[in-house]
Amino acid sequence: MVFSADPAGVKDADWQSVDWSQPWLAPLRTQGALLTWQLLQGGSVHAVLNSALPPALQVLGQCFVPQADLPAGMAYEAFIAAQRCVPTRDNFHDFFNGLVWLHYPETKRRLNALQAEVIAAQGVGAQRGPVRDAATLFDESGAVLHAPAPLWQALLARDWQALFLTHRDLWQHARLLVFGHALMEKLLVDRMDVTAQVLLAPPVGFQADRSIAPDDAAMAAVFTREHLARKPFTPLPLSGIPGWHASNAAAAFYANTAVFRPARRPMGDTVGHSLLM
Repeated sequence: MVFSADPAGVKDADWQSVDWSQPWLAPLRTQGALLTWQLLQGGSVHAVLNSALPPALQVLGQCFVPQADLPAGMAYEAFIAAQRCVPTRDNFHDFFNGLVWLHYPETKRRLNALQAEVIAAQGVGAQRGPVRDAATLFDESGAVLHAPAPLWQALLARDWQALFLTHRDLWQHARLLVFGHALMEKLLVDRMDVTAQVLLAPPVGFQADRSIAPDDAAMAAVFTREHLARKPFTPLPLSGIPGWHASNAAAAFYANTAVFRPARRPMGDTVGHSLLM
């Protein structure tokens, strides 16, 4: 079993429960393990995150602050954009959000800027609108996939048998970068239904063996108002990825249509492109 085997869930602030050997945490593993150790010593989430601020955030004076610093009635995204401070609670959701800020500062700042622009222009209404809605969706549940064309074709067609069984060997040449902090929180427990929203984006020429920094720049560059307004994502059930669930090598695993949902209509022949090419 790759996911946590605790079916009852994981309590907030149970920092020992995070298994940093999981594949979805690989990019965050070194720093995340160190920061959870600091949390176990009694530190607050915002203080521990501030101790690890990367130069890209330090130069901007950006930091993490207690949730109580967010004024009543002020939108979270607007506060971050105006004050360069991220309100943070002592829970897994905000801890993973902070880790994403530390590792992908350009992308997080770009998403926040877009959200703040929409709020400034339209206010905070019952509906976020297409741009803010898409930015929030990726922020919470997004992922980026670098993969051979047959995997992309199967993913876009929602041909789960082809994606996870017929072309199973091709996953050794693929890389899925989990970005959404809500996804990370959900993956703390053994759930089959955790689904990422994979970004569809034009190729940008980065090599797969590059560091996190080019990946961050590539993601930030893709997020324009026009691109987000098209809601450029496709769903990927994470439990189907080879090595991400102990039972997913059997064809019967993908018979659960509540998780592995068939396409509603023909997806066409367009192949999505990775940011990590």
